Amino acid sequence: MLMYAAMTLGGLVVLAFGADFLVRGSVALAKRFGVSPLVIGLTIVAFGTSLPELTVSLQAAHEGAVGLAIGNVVGSNIANILLILGTAAAISPVVCSKSAVLRDGMAMLGGTTLFVVLGMTTVMGIFHGIGALLLLGGYLLACYFHDRQHSEQSVAADEVADIEEISGSLGVIAAKTVGGLVAVIVGAELLVDGAVGIARALNVSEEVIGLTLVAFGTSVPELATTIVAALRRHADVALGNVLGSNLFNIFLILGSVTLFVPVDLAIDAPKIAAFDIWIMLATTVILFPLMATGWRLSRLEGGLFLLAYAGFLTAAFTGVGNMMMTMVFAS
Repeated sequence: MLMYAAMTLGGLVVLAFGADFLVRGSVALAKRFGVSPLVIGLTIVAFGTSLPELTVSLQAAHEGAVGLAIGNVVGSNIANILLILGTAAAISPVVCSKSAVLRDGMAMLGGTTLFVVLGMTTVMGIFHGIGALLLLGGYLLACYFHDRQHSEQSVAADEVADIEEISGSLGVIAAKTVGGLVAVIVGAELLVDGAVGIARALNVSEEVIGLTLVAFGTSVPELATTIVAALRRHADVALGNVLGSNLFNIFLILGSVTLFVPVDLAIDAPKIAAFDIWIMLATTVILFPLMATGWRLSRLEGGLFLLAYAGFLTAAFTGVGNMMMTMVFAS
């Protein structure tokens, strides 16, 4: 048990540091080659901060722990809204432009709803994965053309400005970037192996470990970026991080997983199908009326989000989801 705990903790640390070096190094390299901040924000930063979830989910699916892979995505999306956005709002009220919330927020809501519908009605396979990746590509292109015409409203470009680049020669930057990528891969493998070992040792489902421990660990890059943005009073970046990360989790990560293994929620993750997927949808939906009240998320609302996340963790470990699963599938 101690060995698995050490592997999990070590994996989390390596994963967090690796993702940080990868993103900072990639941004520095892109700027050296003259890539615009808008393109960097929409591609390198968005992909880099989602790479921990992607690597962990693919590794878990490869090892047959599909429940952990799905739990990582669902748990990360819940953590992004309740924990990360709640933390940002508790530090400084989150204010964002109406157009950005409607565009990115509606895309996130649409993607979440699509995942729930498909997850509850069909087995998601390779064609669903291809479709998800194509939708993500179309969304990024639409964001690029819109933000290029409205550069003063570009959250993606603002996000790049908040990243502390790696300094040094081109070779040093490239070496640190590659090192970050290797660390992400190694950290993901350690994290998955350790998490699966803990789940089996404690007789806890892999879904629960994916929803909580793994989801929190892979959300650390977004949490760090969001806290920095909130402290600098760049609330639009904090909100953009969450909306973009949730969208990438659904289309990029779930889409990539289904390219390699079919996903049947009722069989692979019955607890998630009965309970947690609906919590994810509810947290996504409730975000909009809160933001609509002056297009801001207050400190009080941020505190309520943090309390709600604590309640979610309590429900995950006390078996509320298992009770719901029994009731749903028994009926």
